[in-house]
Amino acid sequence: MNKLTHQFTFQDLHIVLDIASGSIHVVDELSYSIIEYLENKHIYKSEEIQNSSLTQEIASTCSDRLSTEEAQEILHEISELVQSGQLFTTDEYESYIEDVKQRKTVVKALCLHIAHDCNLACRYCFAEEGEYHGKRGLMSLETGKKAIDFLIQHSGNRRNLEVDFFGGEPLMNWQVVKDIVKYGRVQEQVYNKNFRFTLTTNGVLLSDDVIEYANQEMDNVVLSLDGRKEVNDHMRPFRGGAGSFDLVVPKYKKLVESRNGEKYYIRGTFTRDNLDFCADLEAFLELGFDQLSIEPVVGDESNAYAIREEDLPMIFEEYDKAAKLMLDREKEGKPFTFFHFLLDLEGGPCVAKRLSGCGAGTEYLAVTPWGELFPCHQFVGQDEFLLGHVDTGIEKEEIVSDFRSCNVYTKEACKTCFARFYCSGGCMANSQQFHGSIHDIYEIGCEMERKRVECAIGLQVTRALAE
Repeated sequence: MNKLTHQFTFQDLHIVLDIASGSIHVVDELSYSIIEYLENKHIYKSEEIQNSSLTQEIASTCSDRLSTEEAQEILHEISELVQSGQLFTTDEYESYIEDVKQRKTVVKALCLHIAHDCNLACRYCFAEEGEYHGKRGLMSLETGKKAIDFLIQHSGNRRNLEVDFFGGEPLMNWQVVKDIVKYGRVQEQVYNKNFRFTLTTNGVLLSDDVIEYANQEMDNVVLSLDGRKEVNDHMRPFRGGAGSFDLVVPKYKKLVESRNGEKYYIRGTFTRDNLDFCADLEAFLELGFDQLSIEPVVGDESNAYAIREEDLPMIFEEYDKAAKLMLDREKEGKPFTFFHFLLDLEGGPCVAKRLSGCGAGTEYLAVTPWGELFPCHQFVGQDEFLLGHVDTGIEKEEIVSDFRSCNVYTKEACKTCFARFYCSGGCMANSQQFHGSIHDIYEIGCEMERKRVECAIGLQVTRALAE
């Protein structure tokens, strides 16, 4: 039988997550032990929990400090939580899966590969210095316009649409970026749409003109930087071997200042060479950046920089350090955002999104410089995932159907994972890379995700208790 709760400690707090309902309980050590006992014995029903023989059993088993009266009181409180649907609730979402599979979706976001070329030679780059298993090339304005038209035509009644200018390095094709935005602004008036444009850049070609334009038209700017100078320059060099840190950081500072510290984020990557990545977060903060993300590298163990299972204990310690750093900075009045710890515990995505994930292949597509359509940027160049073309639309509906059917119940490992409704099954591209199927998981990535979810919950609980 699958567990109905997940228990963990965060700093000095004992936390119980009711997996299906999402209810979170901060309890004392005795209650924590009793809930664990009930879980292990699969005692979930209110009437069973209040059984007098169980009270005696709990009192004699869970702690030599627990009297029968105290056990009865704790079990009564647990029983009330069960009756109110906040503890030991069963997962009934699987019955919705057929509706999720059949739901009508529209395309709401495109990742435009403006340039399959790059002026850096990052050692971990999944895009092979921008080539994506193919050839170098720049998107034409004509192709970009067709991509915008495709998005409008396949967006249904959805008004707000997203377009990410991606690469390679999109600033290597900057005029086309501007021309596509101009075209999009005209079309949004014609079709009553609203485009949210995002630029992802390595910063090498950032200029005052680019910054000024980005501030006018880009809802968000993603700035690639890996942390400390020595870390960044080792992993993100120019092709000649020189580091990029000293060139891009002053430009990033200028851009962030010009945007009033808003609508940007620093996007880093940590590898086996910098498992102490909390030090890189601190380096970002010292540089004046406070909208931060630092992602674990994904790579086969044949790569020296790839994360291995034996690295996980140290990585978990770093996430704990990052959480403590956030709380300490908040007390000092110097908060920062760490995107891996963002979690909406009260609202959040709808059931369909919680079960099926990011929308790759259905709601989110990538477009190559030549107009080819792929499920997302990480599938680009893999011919078996070629969906169609901006000229002709989706031609491989069976691939779209396969992505639509991918959910936490088609992945055996997800069915028993406490974090399934937060990560929604994880990255399908990573699953494909490691197992040759989108209906599987990337085990090391899952371990890190579970730790991040614990930290995110722990942070919110700590803040709530402090209010």
